[in-house]
Amino acid sequence: NMDTHVVIMAGGIGSRFWPMSRQSHPKQFLDILGTGKIFIRQTYERFAEFIPDSNFLVVTNANYKSEVLRQIPELEIDQVLCEPLGRNTAPCIAYAAYRLLAQDPDATMIVTPADHYTSNQETFRKVIVEGADFASENRALVTIGIRPTRPATGYGYIQVADEVKLNGVNKVKTFTEKPTLEVARAFLDSGDFFWNSGIFIWSVKTIIDAFEKWLPEIDAQFKSIADHYGKPTERDAIAKIYPECRNISIDYGIMEKT
Repeated sequence: NMDTHVVIMAGGIGSRFWPMSRQSHPKQFLDILGTGKIFIRQTYERFAEFIPDSNFLVVTNANYKSEVLRQIPELEIDQVLCEPLGRNTAPCIAYAAYRLLAQDPDATMIVTPADHYTSNQETFRKVIVEGADFASENRALVTIGIRPTRPATGYGYIQVADEVKLNGVNKVKTFTEKPTLEVARAFLDSGDFFWNSGIFIWSVKTIIDAFEKWLPEIDAQFKSIADHYGKPTERDAIAKIYPECRNISIDYGIMEKT
């Protein structure tokens, strides 16, 4: 499906992996697991098996643009969207959504962090394709869950309802970001909670509707420069609005509320 696009979020500084990960060379550019490939290259290759190169966007800090292009030479310069400063995942996703809206209004977005490791590519691809098919046909925000193995407090948790839709897609009952240890233990014991993987799938129009409803100030900022996306003036327009953007994650800003 030529309307399916991948957005790789690669702007973080990887502070939890310090001292290996540093602001000058963060975790997405490291081979922390000793696999022979850095995280961002693995992420690109994971999706490149079924997504054409022209349908990738990488959102990263302006300081990392040249490194992204060096590690993923298959991309063109205008496929790397540069944030002038970090503002967490909500502005990052809004930027990518509005860029895609300008170039492909019917786009389905697969949003992924740059620092994941996946051992079973066949299963991963099956889940992603099923999620993309569902998101392209339904006005829904699709989130990929991971079966938890311990009561981790650093992840978001997704509680699923009993209702199962097409291709095993479950309706989300609650979405809780980074609970206390006591609450995380209760989630694990219940059996109906998953870790939030940070991989999301939705149509561009659906996520922009969600921004309009739940983060209207961020939506208004990116909408105000609609005439600049994909043009030489885009960089200056982004530089003007980004410092004014609220620093908030997509999890707190939208997922918990929906």
